[in-house]
Amino acid sequence: MRGFLASPIGVAASAALVLPLSLPLAMPALAAPPPPVSAPTAADAAPGRSAFEPTPETPGSTRSLPISSSTNRSLAPTGERELRTVGISPFSLVGVVWENPAAELAGTVQVRTRTLTTGRWSTWQDVETHTHEHGADPDTAEARSERTRGATAPLWVGASDGVEVRVRPDDPHAEALPDGLRLELVDPGADPPATDAERPRVLRAKDEPGSATVLGTSYLPDLTDVWNLVGRPAGVDTVQPQQTSQPAPKAEAAAPFIGPRPKITTRKGWGADESLREKKFAYTSTVKAAFVHHSATGNSYTCKQAPSVLRSIYRYHVVSSGWRDFGYNFAIDKCGNIYEGRAGGVTKAVLGAHTLGFNSNSMGIALLGTYSHTNPPAAAVTAVARLTAWKLGLFKRNPKAKVTLTSGGSGKYAKGKKVSFNVIAGHRNAFVTDCPGTRLYGKLGAIRSASAGYQGR
Repeated sequence: MRGFLASPIGVAASAALVLPLSLPLAMPALAAPPPPVSAPTAADAAPGRSAFEPTPETPGSTRSLPISSSTNRSLAPTGERELRTVGISPFSLVGVVWENPAAELAGTVQVRTRTLTTGRWSTWQDVETHTHEHGADPDTAEARSERTRGATAPLWVGASDGVEVRVRPDDPHAEALPDGLRLELVDPGADPPATDAERPRVLRAKDEPGSATVLGTSYLPDLTDVWNLVGRPAGVDTVQPQQTSQPAPKAEAAAPFIGPRPKITTRKGWGADESLREKKFAYTSTVKAAFVHHSATGNSYTCKQAPSVLRSIYRYHVVSSGWRDFGYNFAIDKCGNIYEGRAGGVTKAVLGAHTLGFNSNSMGIALLGTYSHTNPPAAAVTAVARLTAWKLGLFKRNPKAKVTLTSGGSGKYAKGKKVSFNVIAGHRNAFVTDCPGTRLYGKLGAIRSASAGYQGR
């Protein structure tokens, strides 16, 4: 698979492995695995190393380590798989992938990591083992690609240099774990150069429908004049951006029902490596609905780290999972900052890989974090309302209305079935999943009302 670093390092079921302080790209095959490690070693107790200081030239990377299956049941009566490695190059996000994208991981995955700066180990954290609910629709070129893999959700752990993972099947007496289990360690690389000196650009009205990448700016500023979004009167060719977080007056928005465009950080702004993704863009006919997600990557990140989280998820989606690009059309961090996701143009109907069976004629918005038991921040909820008011408005959609979509095939709705959704729906409405988390799902009613208000309805 593109992006994988081949390594023969693996362990038998229920065994643990400690690697040397540096991990070469290739090693000779081991004659026999080292003895299991049941207690912290001296290296584990050593003081933390100095913080790794990335530079603008520091690229991101993906390290892929096999978690071997044991053929000796007596060694692993529970069917558990483990892998442990310390003293390796820094990484900030982890996940587990396997060969067959159609195979389910019927079990649990837990990880703990060693913090780079302090040398301390975290507590065990659960990794969401969902597989089918995200990804490209069946029968699409992206889904049929030989690069695709099954995958857990990625988990943001912050800068770390050691990791231990354990995978446990739900049924210890069944061959429940898929073949080819691999631990993915993702380093997001350095942030792009600071753009503090960059001024909001004066955009020509005819440029507005184009890709943010084409505009070559790190962010698109707020636009408050609704009629700027649908074109200036004859003879006027500039749009003066303004900063605001207030809805447009109803009288002004009533005709087109398009909310003011919120500020959007472009792919350039969060540092997307455009060499990773497929070069061509993929589009669908229109945007009828917005599916709201949580990224399930945890809530330990800071808003300053959000671009690093995005670059890590991007690498995990493309290099580890084999998708053509970042899965979601937009992402929003806990501070309410909005980010361009899959490439192709923020105003266009870009085909994503966010809601299996219903990617066509929809868009996916992911709140960075896990909101099953944690309330989403008010700033993030407001950002969803503002973003949907603008983007759905461009396609003449009422956030409080219903819409009918045809399933491309999913675990909840058979291919070809017509399903009625709210125009702003949760991922769980289209698939049997917890996403976007119970606490975020409970906010969707308020989001619909606020979004309609921003449109002037």
